[in-house]
Amino acid sequence: MLRIAVLMTSFNRREYTLRALRRLFAQTGVNDVRLTAFLVEDGCTDGTGDAVMAEFPAVRVLHGDGSLFWNRGMRMAFAAALDEGFDAYLLLNDDTMLEQDALRRLMNVSGAQAAKGVTAIVVGSTRSPETGVLSYGGICLRKRGVSAWMEKIEPGVDDTVACDTMNGNIVLIPAEIARAIGNLDGRFHHHFGDLDYGFRARRAGFAVVIAPGFLGECGTNSRQGTWRDAALPFKKRWKNLHSPKGQPFGQWVLFTRRHYGWRWPLYAVSPYVKTVLSGALSVVRGKTVRAALPTSN
Repeated sequence: MLRIAVLMTSFNRREYTLRALRRLFAQTGVNDVRLTAFLVEDGCTDGTGDAVMAEFPAVRVLHGDGSLFWNRGMRMAFAAALDEGFDAYLLLNDDTMLEQDALRRLMNVSGAQAAKGVTAIVVGSTRSPETGVLSYGGICLRKRGVSAWMEKIEPGVDDTVACDTMNGNIVLIPAEIARAIGNLDGRFHHHFGDLDYGFRARRAGFAVVIAPGFLGECGTNSRQGTWRDAALPFKKRWKNLHSPKGQPFGQWVLFTRRHYGWRWPLYAVSPYVKTVLSGALSVVRGKTVRAALPTSN
């Protein structure tokens, strides 16, 4: 019997979380698997914890104070699972709806890699329920000259595709990698922890591969109301940029310094420079438009 710990975190998304758990426990073709789910409800005020315990009493519900966000919530769940020890660990977003055979397909890929002598993180790709296009999954860090960028990688039809790292929506981590790499880095608050984990695993000599096809659905996060939203006033964008869901300076510097090589100083400052320049351009455009308006007599 293969023992898999499922790691999730949630903040006031009760219905999404319940739907994700229903999909998880309705998986087919995994009779030889015992799932143990660890869910962090991060100070939810919508009754997420109570609803989960009522419908899924076997789920281990852990409680946060509302300040954990994604990475630190997942880190809490991971820590609890690591203390017990499992054969594998599944990162699962609470807004990700698994295909009925997703877990079986992840395990098949993991087993096939092991048969070749490769210990690999296996990434499941998700598609947008609205458009059907790739939303989250495997990622490669591309570099050309002074440029570097993260590129989402489409899953293959029948074969696995190698990548550098991943989004943490659907990710199967074998115990050997978890023991070697440990937990998600708690210095990251919301973003970067999953990307950092994949890069660290690759650096340690493990593989990161994308399972064939799509294994679930998950909508992409909107830019509206975030630091990337050019329609917001500059002060609001600047505040959002430094918020836990933005790109807090210290965390972004840590991430780029670890993974961007000699280019890291350029990328460490780029979000802040771009936001300032965009704000200045908006001011100039606003003045130009007002100057062009006809005056009343």
